[in-house]
Amino acid sequence: MKFNIALIPGDGVGPEVVSQATKVLDAVAEAYDHIFLYKEAKLGSCAIETTGNPLPEETLAICNNADAILFGAVGNPKYDNDPTAKVRPEQGLLNLRKALGLYCNIRPVKAYDNLLSNSPLKREVIKNADFVIYRELTGGIYFGEKSLSQDGQTAFDSSSYSVQEIARVTHLAFQAAQKRKKKVTLVDKANVLETSRLWRKTVTEIAKEYKDIELEYLFVDNAAMKMILNPTHFDVILTENLFGDMISDVASSLSGSIGILSSSSIGINNGLFEPIHGAYSQAKGKDIANPLASILSAALLLKYVGLHEESEAVERAVQKSLALGITTQDIKRKTQKSTSTSKVGDFIADYILNQDDSNMNFRNIHMGQSTII
Repeated sequence: MKFNIALIPGDGVGPEVVSQATKVLDAVAEAYDHIFLYKEAKLGSCAIETTGNPLPEETLAICNNADAILFGAVGNPKYDNDPTAKVRPEQGLLNLRKALGLYCNIRPVKAYDNLLSNSPLKREVIKNADFVIYRELTGGIYFGEKSLSQDGQTAFDSSSYSVQEIARVTHLAFQAAQKRKKKVTLVDKANVLETSRLWRKTVTEIAKEYKDIELEYLFVDNAAMKMILNPTHFDVILTENLFGDMISDVASSLSGSIGILSSSSIGINNGLFEPIHGAYSQAKGKDIANPLASILSAALLLKYVGLHEESEAVERAVQKSLALGITTQDIKRKTQKSTSTSKVGDFIADYILNQDDSNMNFRNIHMGQSTII
């Protein structure tokens, strides 16, 4: 089969990790007889530097014509440290989500057995943790009206939600729960926020259509605490934009590194797939960034376009790299040497093409002699 994929490497380590993800996709194409046609586009800081616009029209056109979008990262310390900047890299991603109608962000969170010792949390607490966060992505405070008073002494950000915005992501979360452990946790702040009360009322009504699903409610502060104390409590978490952004980063502590958490952003006609770790600019060009989140995002992309067997092969390859300790410095064990970004990508691509031989190639990978050239 043939698929058109929009590639947006973005800023920081984005180009490095996306390069490894495409390396893996190319191995999938060879092993399973597919064709992936890539068209690269700019977004974020790199786009501002060349066009003055964090989301050029050309990028939007490429994304609209693609079967799926593989994205790296956005951000630059130059803008982070300048509160007066009117044009920012992150605006490109927010505007892309809005323009493509990517209203649902899905973030799987899993405690891998081989990484339990990497987490700051106790092994017995995080073992078997496996849940997914469904975050509404195009509404709320991130997209609300913003204002700064003329004297610079007062600022405000407004947050609003409609029933329709809440309902469409809620249905996706409940449908996902039907294929999992049949439990949805709504995370809100309904004791304080009017938008949260609308969320709770809307979700409660929709839950009546899914009689096989257990629905519970947690305030966001309590949910963050429970995520650390008892992460196996969760199955599908449903929440609004701001809260979802926060608790998904809290969830990264379960895996031992934010560098292995993937995500997908789904709309009616488009899907964008990206790691959640951000630009990590201090590691740019050093070949040390963890590519697993980007590679696992590519696995989600494969599943999105209907290539389920191929997606599972990528996930197995990642599991194998963790089992053999072929990992970057952020998740290496004390007794292991770390592997470079590119060598991790080499191993996973090699595994997909030569699954029976990859154990024998273990030493070669560390010596830079992977069968993938």
